[in-house]
Amino acid sequence: ERLRAQLTLEGLTSIERKQPLPFLPNVIGLITGKDSDAEKDVLQNARLRWPEVKFRTIHTLVQGDKAAPEVIAAIQTLDADPEVDVIIIARGGGDFQNLLPFSDETLVRAAAASHTPIVSAIGHEADAPLLDNVADLRASTPTDAAKRVVPDVGEEMAKVMDARSRILNRTINFISTEWERLTAMKSRPVLADGEWIISTRAEEIVRTVQRGSDLVDRALHTA
Repeated sequence: ERLRAQLTLEGLTSIERKQPLPFLPNVIGLITGKDSDAEKDVLQNARLRWPEVKFRTIHTLVQGDKAAPEVIAAIQTLDADPEVDVIIIARGGGDFQNLLPFSDETLVRAAAASHTPIVSAIGHEADAPLLDNVADLRASTPTDAAKRVVPDVGEEMAKVMDARSRILNRTINFISTEWERLTAMKSRPVLADGEWIISTRAEEIVRTVQRGSDLVDRALHTA
């Protein structure tokens, strides 16, 4: 609790410094135990939502004295990879002692220093390692992490279809309205018969032609 208070005092847990997650990550970095339930939960749920999702997984120890250094190295490796857009750190449930590596000060500060958004998915809803406080997003479980990071392809396709339908309807309405306006304009006497432009000025044209002819004759006679 003293360390949590110190991290808060330094501003490492503030909402203002948390990075937003990408809408659709190019590659997701995953730090988890090898062949763990947490790894299976993240991968299965993410691929159910978006089958084409790509992962770059680094397996580490997730409990014991060597866990924190391995997770730190994995964070730094994935953070340095320009293709990785978000990092999930996942571990299944466990007792307080087993989750202690994720409250390690060095690990927590490494996560806070990451330029890539980090999602903490450690333990269950009731568990609260310090990593949860500095991560850009705290997921209640590894399954929740997958759902928070990867959009659902079905939902997104439904949104696209709805948007296309609304665009089509607005386009049809616009064209129909303009067509009605054009039809109304064409029905006006001025546009219904274009010959009036000539017929109403026929006499003026004749007079102009005659005057022109007279002027030419006069100019020739004078010459």
